[in-house]
Amino acid sequence: MPLADSSYPALSVFWSIVEVFLWVLWFWILITVIIDLFRSPDMSGWTKALWFLFVLFIPLIGVLCYLIVRGPSMHERARAAQRRQDEEFRSYVQEAAGPQSAADEITKLAGLRDHGVITNEEFEREKSKILAPPAA
Repeated sequence: MPLADSSYPALSVFWSIVEVFLWVLWFWILITVIIDLFRSPDMSGWTKALWFLFVLFIPLIGVLCYLIVRGPSMHERARAAQRRQDEEFRSYVQEAAGPQSAADEITKLAGLRDHGVITNEEFEREKSKILAPPAA
């Protein structure tokens, strides 16, 4: 049953757009809850299964209950997952880029010396460590 009378086509289009928006919003929230449910490390498998069945068979009440009970910590878990993913990406990039050359390290040390962060003695000591042949 449409919400608008068919004698006003513009209103009918408006209500159709609102209905589509609400459906998209509903599925977005539902998918977000299910993703958070399965990513949550602090719940056992049985607890996850019970929550999933609750959300699956009684979707509106299940999602609302989940958001009330576990909603405040959803953002923290998402942030922690994003932080882990960022750290893994950074370590992969550093590994793929390989070690820095001695010239790059000496250039950084010279910049630190020029800005007064380290003294000339510290610069010379670190430079000698970098230029020293590796121990066999």
